[in-house]
Amino acid sequence: MCKGLAALPATCLKSAKDMKHRLGFLLPKPEAWTDHSSVPIKKDKTGVAHRLSWDEVKEWSESLQRLITHKNGLVVFAEFLQSEFSEENIKFWLECEAYRRNKSTAKLALKAKKIFDEYVAVDAPREVNLESQIREKTKKNILEPTSSCFDEAQSKIYTLMEKDSYPRFLKSKIYLDLLSQTQARSQPKSREQIPFSSDPQRLRA
Repeated sequence: MCKGLAALPATCLKSAKDMKHRLGFLLPKPEAWTDHSSVPIKKDKTGVAHRLSWDEVKEWSESLQRLITHKNGLVVFAEFLQSEFSEENIKFWLECEAYRRNKSTAKLALKAKKIFDEYVAVDAPREVNLESQIREKTKKNILEPTSSCFDEAQSKIYTLMEKDSYPRFLKSKIYLDLLSQTQARSQPKSREQIPFSSDPQRLRA
């Protein structure tokens, strides 16, 4: 089993013009997804960064799991992956999370085939980087689908993001700018200096 914005810097916003109004926590309910699209990573134009603390953003550097289970961390990481043309990795991971939580066993076969055709099959529209043996094993798994039939493939993609994309994310401008922005906002403002005056009338005023 796999391991468990408007105020963003300008560099983050350039690719965020089409963000949706609200960001759900990690995943929408599976039944709310549309059959014709992949997992929607909802983005936010309502000033999420203003509500983020430096501590929150700093925590994202503790682990990939910490990052992608924070609703705003997920959005920022997805934008970073998009800039590297590898957004399919986080979307596949999210699809697998939702698939595992699916309550309707009657729909497992349909959903398993959809995920396989979208991400796992050779020349899939959003093909993820999997070894041929994992690809073939997953292909066999979906013939008699269970909630765990994508576990090995999902774990492989998680590890790929953890070892490859995540370290680069922590050094990226998108993350460092946000870290700097929230740190600056967390600094206490210095008191304004009261000009010294030798005029007794002004001192009594």
